[in-house]
Amino acid sequence: MKTKPIATSKAPGAVGPYSQGVKTDNLIFTSGQLPIVPETGELLKGDIKKETRLCLENVLTIVEEGGATLKDIVKVNIYIKDMNDFPLINEEYEDFFKDHKPARSCVEVAKLPKDGDIEIEAIAVL
Repeated sequence: MKTKPIATSKAPGAVGPYSQGVKTDNLIFTSGQLPIVPETGELLKGDIKKETRLCLENVLTIVEEGGATLKDIVKVNIYIKDMNDFPLINEEYEDFFKDHKPARSCVEVAKLPKDGDIEIEAIAVL
């Protein structure tokens, strides 16, 4: 199995020693994406729906750079600081994916990098 890192300037750069994503044969794994504006490096805070959308857009950008599409995403992991935000996150998630429904996990965590409120990662199959 060959692996190839995925890198794009259209998504935020890694905030540590890792790749934005990795492609192995017919699989794409994204690293967790915070709600960081790619053009400015600014962390979005204060509106969990906008933060969710930005995380999902960043994930999709990496998936697309690897040669896949939104419909190729098969698994999504969401990490949030406050489970009370779950209904708003769900609203934005459903609007983003429309009728496509990948498998998903959502867990509340004590702390995220850069003190973010949400982080999302995905797996896609080509």
